[in-house]
Amino acid sequence: MSKAGGKQAVATIVKLLVPAGSASAQPPVGPALGAKGVKAIDFAKEFNARTSDLEPGLLTPTVVTIQPDRTFSFRTLTPPTSLLLKRAANITTGARKPGAEITGTVSIKHIYEIAKIKMKDVDITEKEMCKVVAGSARSLGIKIVR
Repeated sequence: MSKAGGKQAVATIVKLLVPAGSASAQPPVGPALGAKGVKAIDFAKEFNARTSDLEPGLLTPTVVTIQPDRTFSFRTLTPPTSLLLKRAANITTGARKPGAEITGTVSIKHIYEIAKIKMKDVDITEKEMCKVVAGSARSLGIKIVR
């Protein structure tokens, strides 16, 4: 006998920030996926194979979709904008008081190159993405020069 109005099982989404090519069953992967019934080592093997072309250790945002039967799929996104900007400016941390201090500089070319990378994740124009990247740079205290 079926349940009338019963709840249908839905997929669970888990968002992780995983170093490219070096995922393992250790945190953050193991506890996050293990709690959902997924074998972290299976994810790690597939993730490492898929990110083998990226710079080793590059933090890679990953969205894992876990089905009710514990099968999973995932997609990797581009590295965080702040990470790309900090690398371009050769700094390790952003400003404590954005607008009041300058932590580094990047060129307009850097902004454009980062925008091209980030456009793989969203569907907006190049100009709009450049504005987003420039805003992130300002909030990190990074000055944009010609």
